[in-house]
Amino acid sequence: MPWPAGGGSDVAMRLVAEAASKKLGQPIVVVNRPGAGGAIGIKEIADAAPDGYTVGMIGSGAVAAQYMNPNANALSDLQPVAFFGEDPAAITASAVVPYKTLSEFVAAAKAAPESIRNGNDQPGGAAFTFISLYEKQLGIKIKKVNFAGYAPAITALLSGEVQTISIAVPDVAEHHKAGKVRVLGVSGPTRHFMLPEVPTFKEQGFNVLVGSWRTVAGPKGIPADRLAVLEQAFRSAMAEPEFVERAKARGFFVSAGGVKEAGQVWADADKSLYPLLLDAGLVKVRRK
Repeated sequence: MPWPAGGGSDVAMRLVAEAASKKLGQPIVVVNRPGAGGAIGIKEIADAAPDGYTVGMIGSGAVAAQYMNPNANALSDLQPVAFFGEDPAAITASAVVPYKTLSEFVAAAKAAPESIRNGNDQPGGAAFTFISLYEKQLGIKIKKVNFAGYAPAITALLSGEVQTISIAVPDVAEHHKAGKVRVLGVSGPTRHFMLPEVPTFKEQGFNVLVGSWRTVAGPKGIPADRLAVLEQAFRSAMAEPEFVERAKARGFFVSAGGVKEAGQVWADADKSLYPLLLDAGLVKVRRK
């Protein structure tokens, strides 16, 4: 696990490990290797013997890291095994701003480019990526305000320092329910179960799908027969109704997939994100 204990990916990986261990008939031990924005743990996965005994959770942040961090592994150093699911992103506004719908937000952003301050994380991070993709796909220009993580960005929204944030639903749901902020739209294929009253972007006339995702992966070179065993174990474990319910209780969307699905998510994310990083001057290594 390339992140500290207690975070979203760590919780997800522990749920997956417990469920998959039952399918394999063998214990799966979760070892946290945080540091360098996930690069340390991902390197340990990539450098492991490709015998099928070492896997880890690779999130969407790994796509940007391979271009921004010279010490980060490329996705090509890894073998996708299974797809866990995606957390749809959202545009959340302060409760005091005049725009109350996604259409009104887009209109305000187009009328006065860079007048709306959006709180997100560091360049290349998930929330930064979300707002960059929104800009491109909605045809707007926003003033990006970078914070160390989601928590300070949410605090800035609550205090009025920024007018919007671009963070996944689970982190803002309670504030929305309390009336402190207003989630304008969710950029997933369906409404989020935590906020079923909030319409998707598509329902509001914007065909935009943006979010973060999690996959299970191992080092490149796992023999095909062993990879097949791993794929079946993880995919079937994550498809169990009991697992889906347990994950849902923690705020996770689960959409179990195998090698093909995980690999396609990697490829799609790389294709859409690289141009944004290049435009922002963030591509430091592996320039295409």
